Amino acid sequence: MKPSSEKTSIRTHPCLRFAYLCAAIVAALLVVRGWCSAQSTQLASASRMGAPSSNQTQEKKLLFSRDNLYAWCIVPYDSVHRSPEQRAAMLKEIGITSFVWDWRAQHIPILKAEIAALSHEGISLKGVWFWVDGKSGKTIDDANVSILKTLEDTKTHTELWVSFPAEYFAGLPDTQKVQKAVNTIRYIHERAKAIGCSVALYNHGDWFGEPANQVKIIEALGGKDIGIIYNFHHGHQQIDQFGDNLRIMKPYLWSVNLNGMKKEGPMILPIGEGNCELEMLKKLRASGFAGSLGILGHVDDQDVKVVLQKNLEGLKKLLKVMGEEEALRSYR
Repeated sequence: MKPSSEKTSIRTHPCLRFAYLCAAIVAALLVVRGWCSAQSTQLASASRMGAPSSNQTQEKKLLFSRDNLYAWCIVPYDSVHRSPEQRAAMLKEIGITSFVWDWRAQHIPILKAEIAALSHEGISLKGVWFWVDGKSGKTIDDANVSILKTLEDTKTHTELWVSFPAEYFAGLPDTQKVQKAVNTIRYIHERAKAIGCSVALYNHGDWFGEPANQVKIIEALGGKDIGIIYNFHHGHQQIDQFGDNLRIMKPYLWSVNLNGMKKEGPMILPIGEGNCELEMLKKLRASGFAGSLGILGHVDDQDVKVVLQKNLEGLKKLLKVMGEEEALRSYR
């Protein structure tokens, strides 16, 4: 029985018991570290494939639910000319809890006040329009620089919706257009990433507004965490190709801005007053798209509150036709 007694004494020696405990803790930590690493890799992969950026909600939401909507094109387009404080209060009043900031030159100085007002009312700043006209001859314009500085100063992490006028690519063959866009967007992406922001490409018509070209640009950038924002109101000439475009955009598609749609126009039409948007919404749903949806203002001579409410009512009517009863309950 002596060998057994020796083994028992070794196992019960205090120093050795402590060593066994340490070894067990180290092994457990290695397992946890491996799991975290795997999760991080999966999240990074999802981001590269167009998953919502870090400033977007990670909760699973119904595509058409009210809390998956944000307001867009409501700063320059408002006959009431609301202040940042009035605008944030209006959004809260009508139950829209997210907002993307658009601007004209005169609005650039009020971005800081806009951010403060939104925070006060509990409205999230989903994104900021990042229009680069290129007339300055610099990579980005002074207005863009000012936006970046304000976002950095206020520690605001949001999306930059990047777009260009047709003149930015005038006279260039396609390969050079892609390369020019890649160079500029890479620079913007680096500046945005340094302050905790993300970048998405915004279709505003012309060459840059073609989904196939935007996908080429993203892929030329190595499939980085860059998304696409698709606008119904800038896609009238693409209505027949919407299903095909949706398939190529979907890996990178973060958000879609809704609008009433007729092939012949007009450009801006309340949701539900067109004859194409219902089928486009059905295709969007069938694709498995899980991003967010924008409700437009974009009418110069009307109170933007009224315009937003009209679009909300039009969307509700279409959702009823589509049988989206669960989503509809979120509007009551």
